[in-house]
Amino acid sequence: MTAFRTEQDTMGEVRVPADAYYGAQTQRAVENFPVSGLRMPRRLLRALALLKKACAEENLARKAIPDDVGAAIVRAAREAAEGALDDHFPVDVFQTGSATSTNMNMNEVLANRAAELLGAPRGAKRVHPNDHVNRGQSSNDIMPSALHVAALEAIERDLLPALEALRRALQEKANAFDGIVKVGRTHLADAVPIRLGQEFGGYAQQIANAIARVQGVRGRLAELALGGTAVGTGLNAEPGFPEAVIARVAQATALPFRPAPNRFEALAARDAAVEASGALKTAAVGLMKIANDIRWLGSGPRCGLGEIRIPDLQPGSSIMPGKVNPVMCEMLMMAGAQVIGNDAAIAVGGLSGNFELNVMIPVIAHNLLQSIDLLARGATLFAERCVKGLEADAARCRELVERSLMSVTALAPVIGYDRAAAIAKEAYRKGKTVREVAREKRLLPEAALRRLLDPRRMTGEPGGGGGVAPAIAKRSAKGARRAGRDRRRGNPR
Repeated sequence: MTAFRTEQDTMGEVRVPADAYYGAQTQRAVENFPVSGLRMPRRLLRALALLKKACAEENLARKAIPDDVGAAIVRAAREAAEGALDDHFPVDVFQTGSATSTNMNMNEVLANRAAELLGAPRGAKRVHPNDHVNRGQSSNDIMPSALHVAALEAIERDLLPALEALRRALQEKANAFDGIVKVGRTHLADAVPIRLGQEFGGYAQQIANAIARVQGVRGRLAELALGGTAVGTGLNAEPGFPEAVIARVAQATALPFRPAPNRFEALAARDAAVEASGALKTAAVGLMKIANDIRWLGSGPRCGLGEIRIPDLQPGSSIMPGKVNPVMCEMLMMAGAQVIGNDAAIAVGGLSGNFELNVMIPVIAHNLLQSIDLLARGATLFAERCVKGLEADAARCRELVERSLMSVTALAPVIGYDRAAAIAKEAYRKGKTVREVAREKRLLPEAALRRLLDPRRMTGEPGGGGGVAPAIAKRSAKGARRAGRDRRRGNPR
């Protein structure tokens, strides 16, 4: 049977589990918001604890709180940041929109843990959650700050390295597959030849672009609202306090956090989170496109495209023996779908600010941090368990290229569009190749026909046109000069 203790807040007495570090306000939130069973993200709790630790350190330095109290809060905040107190943060994501319940949850946990370190029982308020732990802060400025700290840490530590690893894996396949000519496809219909390496070079560039877009939001996420307190005016925060706290957080995380240039905007709007989510959504769209292409390219093994072989990871059917499915592609596509859905929720959250405060901070935090985590983990698994194990079926690629009717495109400049179209239609009707029909009609000398219908020639220069050089590297001076000569000759690349 659960034991309880009785605590009191400004609204009266509340029964709290005896072994809980949290107190009366957290218990009220637990009772008021049994909505989803989803707790606030671990990353957000870590970021909030880091901010509380920095605030306590600065209050200590300013002699704003007793030395023993401040030192105990610092230690408790360090434990919370490291995850040692995670069981004591039960508040649901769907709560008060300013996340005051989560801020007070943290204040109470740190206060009770600090009091315990000083030899006092939990609930005795030897350390006060508001007067000591929350000194110089408001939920309205520290929770947006925690969101930014958590998001930027997650992007820098997890997402960008994961995307870069996937880009490298795709680029390695682009280089390895550069000599394999295959059928290009537009509108899901056969098109002129392309090299498999060029196709994968395009995928690598998509990820490079996604990296650049995500990097582009870092500056806005680095701006922290701390110091605005309740409405942006900074009431009850001592001069220089927020700047010093933010400098401490920047040092602790090795990230360039700085005070927001306008604290009224920083409290009232969540535009930086909306912008970050937009970049994540774009990355998700690109990842879904790549995963779906690879799924199609590997379809079969006998009755699909079958131009590449996807690693076999697990049985694919409970009824069809031997069936294997492209599970990593499907995983990444589902993760991307969730990120796109999260972006819609974040957009609604962003537009729901009124006057001096946005009241959708918890749901924005939950969705934004989940999106970062999904993309980071999904990209890592996709690179390791799918992309690195991909193999090309060169024979299948050659077979499809020879059977493709669109190789006739190379003849059009010589024999004309209409005659080339007639050859393609006849080849299709008779079940022959373009080469066979063109040879029968003796439209061109054999040597010219062989040169024009060389599929490798149709794909451009070796290593060119597909981004098979490192996607984020600058074009070499030699390549730039060559491109300039081509443009002057009327042959743009």
